[in-house]
Amino acid sequence: MTSTAPADTAEISAPPEAQRRVLTVLVVSQVLSGAGLAAGITVGALLAQDMLGSADLAGLPSTLFTAGSALAAVAVGRLSQARGRRPGLAAGYLTGAVGSAGVIAATVADQPVLLFLALFVYGAGTATNLQARYAGADLAAPAHRARAVSTVLVATTLGGVVGPNLAAPTGDLADTLGIPPLAGPFLLAGVAYALAALVLAVRLRPDPLLLARRLDSRRRAAVSATRAAAERDTATPGAGPDGDGPPAPEDPRRPGLMLGALTMILTQLVMVAIMTMTPVHMHDHGHGTAASGLVIAIHVGAMYLPSPLTGWLVDLTHARFRSPGGAPVGRVAVAAASGLTLLAAGILAAVAPGDSVALLALALALLGLGWNFGLVSGTAMITDAVPLATRAKTQGTVDVAIAIAGATGGLASGLVVSAAGYPVLALTGGILSLAVLPAVAATASSR
Repeated sequence: MTSTAPADTAEISAPPEAQRRVLTVLVVSQVLSGAGLAAGITVGALLAQDMLGSADLAGLPSTLFTAGSALAAVAVGRLSQARGRRPGLAAGYLTGAVGSAGVIAATVADQPVLLFLALFVYGAGTATNLQARYAGADLAAPAHRARAVSTVLVATTLGGVVGPNLAAPTGDLADTLGIPPLAGPFLLAGVAYALAALVLAVRLRPDPLLLARRLDSRRRAAVSATRAAAERDTATPGAGPDGDGPPAPEDPRRPGLMLGALTMILTQLVMVAIMTMTPVHMHDHGHGTAASGLVIAIHVGAMYLPSPLTGWLVDLTHARFRSPGGAPVGRVAVAAASGLTLLAAGILAAVAPGDSVALLALALALLGLGWNFGLVSGTAMITDAVPLATRAKTQGTVDVAIAIAGATGGLASGLVVSAAGYPVLALTGGILSLAVLPAVAATASSR
């Protein structure tokens, strides 16, 4: 009886070609969406400052599109849970494209209220870009989940780096079309998000989540049949009246759920707060959009480009060594490293002279790297911890908390800079990032 188990397992494993196809389609869509999400980062705060004539609420755009991403995370997660990743992700990107068009309309009409509403809708693109990482892990083996996530994330690098550097050219294009130059990057965002939605809607087949569920159902049936046969052979009563009851349901509270969520929430809060006000800080020291676009491009590159290495580190010792709480050591170590890296970023940003583009770029690169450590390790732990039956819904809920943390950081950043200055904001964010360390220790030792 046991000799048939390997064959059964092989028959219900995800076909490698299916995972390769899914990752290829996700990579293409992430390249496009990376350019879309960079628009809000690069000029969102500058748009608000220009339209309102004050830096007090310059952090509001980041807050709004991050809050919008929270609502979108719920919607995309629930739609994916009910219908699969393909309709969920495509709908999210299409909504982001609509928001981009709304931002352009608001700047043309000089309507701040419409701008803020459009930025809220635009946030759907950010949420969807992050949710796509889960789709990359749906068909991946547990020991390779972080590397699958990293493959999806690193694809964002190209669009995310190119997008901010197109701030000046798209601004010139917008001016030619009679649109305020600061709205130029949102022309790129609208097209990029729409194309990403089209690629996913047409090409993401098979749907990774739906296929993973079918394979898991077949695996459970095979396990149940094998168990029933073994019980009949040994005359041991089974779970059901005939000894062939279904296997016990998976415990949704497996190690890593809280640790993964806490790590991503804290790193998002710190990253968004410092990142949001860096273009404003540079603008106040005489730098133009080209310089701030370069710094943000380096930051976005650091957010995504190290993903393959991060994924390898997070998957390291997955099967052999675990923390006292049950989470794999690689995941826990990288989560802790995120806090230390963000601290270094905050300190450097605080002490860097306002006229030093190089030091600010290095600080923002460290900021992006710390965020990357937190996101990849946290995503792997969440995916490990949540059963397929509720995976998309739970992942969406976690991303809501991440988005709320980002919205809080974005809103507070403008107020802190207005009251105490950018160096205080950066240093405070760096110190706050150390909260990751006790969170890692407490959660890892709690079970």
